[in-house]
Amino acid sequence: MLVVRAIKSSDLDALLELASQAGTGMTTLKPDRQMLAERVAIAVASFAQTIAPDERDYMFVMEDTRSGRLAGVCAIKGAVGLTEPFYNYRIGTLVHSSREFNVFTRMETLYLSNDLTGSTELCSLFLHADYRTGTNGKLLSKSRFLFIAQFPHLFTEKLIAEMRGYQAEDGSSPFYENLGRHFFKMEFTEADDLTSLGKKSFIAELMPRQPMYVAYLPQTAQDVIGKVHLSTVPARRLLEAEGMYFEGYVDIFDAGPVLQARVSELRAIRDSELAVVVNAPDTVEAALPNDAVEPLLVSNTDLQDFRMIVALRKVDDGRLALSAEDRRLLACEAGEPVRTLPLNPRKASHV
Repeated sequence: MLVVRAIKSSDLDALLELASQAGTGMTTLKPDRQMLAERVAIAVASFAQTIAPDERDYMFVMEDTRSGRLAGVCAIKGAVGLTEPFYNYRIGTLVHSSREFNVFTRMETLYLSNDLTGSTELCSLFLHADYRTGTNGKLLSKSRFLFIAQFPHLFTEKLIAEMRGYQAEDGSSPFYENLGRHFFKMEFTEADDLTSLGKKSFIAELMPRQPMYVAYLPQTAQDVIGKVHLSTVPARRLLEAEGMYFEGYVDIFDAGPVLQARVSELRAIRDSELAVVVNAPDTVEAALPNDAVEPLLVSNTDLQDFRMIVALRKVDDGRLALSAEDRRLLACEAGEPVRTLPLNPRKASHV
């Protein structure tokens, strides 16, 4: 059985092993023991509410309870850019015109920007290759939306998610090779590592403040602006289905898109609901036809020990029947509240 839960200090070794599988381009999940240990400590303090909300970094792990193995990780940062600079490129437009020569042109530009400072960020989503089946990816990613729906007061109104940018088969970034390398004079992986360690001041020191014309870049670099890594395509679609969208901000190194949304407009805020747990026989699921019940995301309402599963259940008159195993995974008992959300968005009806 799989459960998504709040990270614990004892998860550090397994998290380090998981991070070693993530590869380049994930600045918030590097296989650096000291960095990860600091993140885990902050995450534990975040769930315990012993640090300020804007300093919190809520990390969640997906655990295979049969083996005790960590299958995935994801996180929510309370606010970005308040203690260290948070940079993106904003795609803009400059217009040049001349009546005398009857010329009118629109040119796309890249502006170095701090516009997204203070936003809540979804980050560090990674699912081990062995578990990329069925609904596992949805369970891991959407756990964050259900957590936000349960505790909206802990987050800012604007939510963002930096997506890993496109990389060639050899792991290189066409965008970085044709732009960033000219200013940073280092390998993409080295620049990536420095930002993951919080050493971001060099960005402001080395990058030009003037807008850069996209048309001046080689076509290979232009083609990947706003394009995600091939393995990130499903994650982008999932976030967009939950209410996030691309608004013209990209990462300064690999030009991956930054998705954003208003928290109040997320599907989880709109469609999730509380239900009271009642006991159900463990044989209920075995008797259900495969297509009888839509998968349901179910979480407890405990901030410090947040847990979430996928269950084949229906909310009936404000009550949700859960088996003993489901209740064990959620660390809840009959009579306690849980928050529920259909795993998949409801299809819009056409009149």
